[in-house]
Amino acid sequence: MKVLLFLLSMEVFSSCGTSDDSISKEAVMIQENIIELVSKNDIEAVKNALENGANVNAQDKNKRNILLLATMNKQIAMAKLLVEKGADVNMQADNQDNAFLYAGASGQTELVKLYLVHGALFDLFNRYNGTALIPACERGHVETVRLLANTKDYPIDHINRLGWTALMEAVVLGDGSKKYQEIVQILKDASANLQIPDSNGVTALQHAKNKNFNEIVKILSQ
Repeated sequence: MKVLLFLLSMEVFSSCGTSDDSISKEAVMIQENIIELVSKNDIEAVKNALENGANVNAQDKNKRNILLLATMNKQIAMAKLLVEKGADVNMQADNQDNAFLYAGASGQTELVKLYLVHGALFDLFNRYNGTALIPACERGHVETVRLLANTKDYPIDHINRLGWTALMEAVVLGDGSKKYQEIVQILKDASANLQIPDSNGVTALQHAKNKNFNEIVKILSQ
């Protein structure tokens, strides 16, 4: 009798194990499927997948959630859908990117605004320990800079791992052209600290003088 009960219990256990494995495989397939659907920008299919239990924060092998993937692909409508369904704008990938940081760095002002409304955090930083504003300044994304620099409580003077602020990057890595002049003016008007030096003690003004960025020198000297 004991042997019979043991065999029956093993059969039930085995059956349960198979069921759990099937559920696990199905969950993995659903996650992989929604990642593929987002990559194809198939909005209707993504809607259906989410309604049928797909994870709105599904991540790929690099821990990039599908909102970050949509942001990287500049899929504005898709990103709006995912945020509406509860996607996390702050979830960071293996390389520290998240949807908000990437949108700022790539100058996607409409998405930056959307993510600000949906709880973007200011104390999460990219792999250079930088904010969304710093690479926006470096790359000359004027409207994104304008938005972030004038967002209440935004850390406009944050210093990244290179020892540079947003202002410093605009001067050191910019080319002194009109868009960089405008960025410097925006930062100044937003009360950025113009005196913060780099790790060698050189200020943004001195860098501008060394690079013969005469218009930027005027802005920083006024």
